[in-house]
Amino acid sequence: MTEFPISYVEPVYRPPSEAKSLILPVTNGCSWNKCTFCEMYTQPQKKFRARKDEDIQQDIDRAARAFGSVRRVFLADGDAMVLPTRRLLDILARLRDAFPDLRRVSSYCLPRNLARKSVEELAALKDAGLEILYVGMESGDDEVLRRVNKGESYESTKSALDKIHQAGLTSSVMVLNGLGGETLSRQHAINTARLCNETQPHYLSTLVVSFPLGEERFRTGFGEDFEPLSQQGLFEEIQCFLEHLELDKTIFRSDHASNYLVLKGVLGRDKGRMLEQVAFAINNPGAAPLRPEWMRGL
Repeated sequence: MTEFPISYVEPVYRPPSEAKSLILPVTNGCSWNKCTFCEMYTQPQKKFRARKDEDIQQDIDRAARAFGSVRRVFLADGDAMVLPTRRLLDILARLRDAFPDLRRVSSYCLPRNLARKSVEELAALKDAGLEILYVGMESGDDEVLRRVNKGESYESTKSALDKIHQAGLTSSVMVLNGLGGETLSRQHAINTARLCNETQPHYLSTLVVSFPLGEERFRTGFGEDFEPLSQQGLFEEIQCFLEHLELDKTIFRSDHASNYLVLKGVLGRDKGRMLEQVAFAINNPGAAPLRPEWMRGL
């Protein structure tokens, strides 16, 4: 068996839409890594560090020899944008040299990391080949964000998305259905919709919060009043979220494997249709086409 040309510290994560991209790790782990709902980078081997220039270059060279033409690259791990702009520009230049057919480079992005980057720096990254930034909004409600130790706020996320759009980059925003539990469900839905309305992301997706390793870590931070939403409660929260969205030409997806109910459309064009789908699922338990439990996961 031929060894894969990229050196990975597993597990490795990428957005569903990057399934056909070459995943190039430029950092290991996540520089924040304190969100109580996230278990992606909690293993000891995923302790955060920036990778050395020579190691990244070796991976690029080996990938170029192995694959030749590469059209898409995703910069891993949790937030490549924590790197200084100078280093990111250097990596993008190396990718262009190695892959003449390269069309798109993307990365996860913590809003806090853009506080240290200007719109001009982001525009330079755009000109160098960076195209999409995936932003984990999770919630637009400051109480929810505080309880899950996100390290962000309504304003910090808004500022980051504003910078992304001013620089001409594409934003893909992720929201967590059920993150506030029963106690904070409504304010989570309404304030998240309000933040989306103010920032008008190009792409918007919802995932259902889940705890494969158990809820203890999450409950410790959130408080004893956390009660997970039932399937019905998740649908009602999505209904409230959609009702309060006022978007124009945002591509919306609720088709991640964690979701029971698959929703796809463009908001606001398809808002009415998707609300009808959610209402049918709420009012006709057992009749709506839902993803079976055994197929759900992260």
